[in-house]
Amino acid sequence: MPETALDITGWTCPAPLRDRPRVVMGHGGGGALSAELVQHLFAPAFGGEALAQLGDSAAVRLGGLRLAFSTDSYVVRPLFFPGGSIGDLAVNGTVNDLAMCGAEAAYLSCGFILEEGLETATLARVAQDMGAAARAAGVEVATGDTKVVEMGHGDGLYVNTAGIGLIPDGVDLRPQRVVPGDVVIVSGGIGLHGVAIMSVREGLEFGVDIESDCAALGGLVRTMLAVTPDLHVLRDPTRGGLAAALNEIAAASGAGVVLHEGRVPVPEAVANACAILGLDPLYVANEGKLVAFVPREHAEAVLDAMRAHPLGRDAAVIGEAVEAHPGLVVARTGLGGTRVVDLPLGEQLPRIC
Repeated sequence: MPETALDITGWTCPAPLRDRPRVVMGHGGGGALSAELVQHLFAPAFGGEALAQLGDSAAVRLGGLRLAFSTDSYVVRPLFFPGGSIGDLAVNGTVNDLAMCGAEAAYLSCGFILEEGLETATLARVAQDMGAAARAAGVEVATGDTKVVEMGHGDGLYVNTAGIGLIPDGVDLRPQRVVPGDVVIVSGGIGLHGVAIMSVREGLEFGVDIESDCAALGGLVRTMLAVTPDLHVLRDPTRGGLAAALNEIAAASGAGVVLHEGRVPVPEAVANACAILGLDPLYVANEGKLVAFVPREHAEAVLDAMRAHPLGRDAAVIGEAVEAHPGLVVARTGLGGTRVVDLPLGEQLPRIC
């Protein structure tokens, strides 16, 4: 039998290598590849103290006021999914990024990149969803822009939103304030958004309807700050899920984080879907949840207040910050063992927001 040369030029690697001369999908996944792109390419190019914060929003001073400023782009596929649409995401995502600084969102900008051939009825539906989400969040879309690209170059439509809001006096939310002893609280069941997107994109049936948790978290954050302004850090665990958010906080603070795996609220439908697909719920995206590091003396009161709010009724204490293993997140399993919860390299499911 004659030997045949093996042609591997068309092969792809499911976990993109970090040393690549071209952008890969994993660079947009909120994991290690995204972090490297920001830290080693964008941050050196742009510089500046505000950018160096590398948070969900930048806290800046302008005219004597302390403002939160954020921007985000949305490329979710499909445009409409159970529990929301790209329009809801574009508003709620930026409102939530501002809320993670403790700010109440005031104004948003909106930029559309439209693909030639998009049905105007689809665009109208997205715009209506954005308007409804903005009104529900108490924010105004104040300015915007529209561009059109040739057919085949835009996947329907993409949306960018930027937002500004005032940070109340006495509020200082940043990972550098985390100290050993802080209690880690998550506002509810994780993984719903990522699994909802996956189910409609891949045509999967899990026996129950799974809807995205897409929601604006400004009201929940106000409720928490009313208990005490001395919260240390908030994050909304979107791309990369809860695991990525905890790793980012641990790395920035220098504290270790112990996660009690059995206390993490994972909805049964999410757990079942992840078991079937071989996914870890800790890495699945959310769009209506937050994780908070709270001083231990305030943790019980903050948890009670969260549970009294519709978006925090399933809030749970899931861990604590510790002196051991600085910068690392470690999970204690139900069997009494431990495992390192690392920052994901890329992403389990692209185009989820």
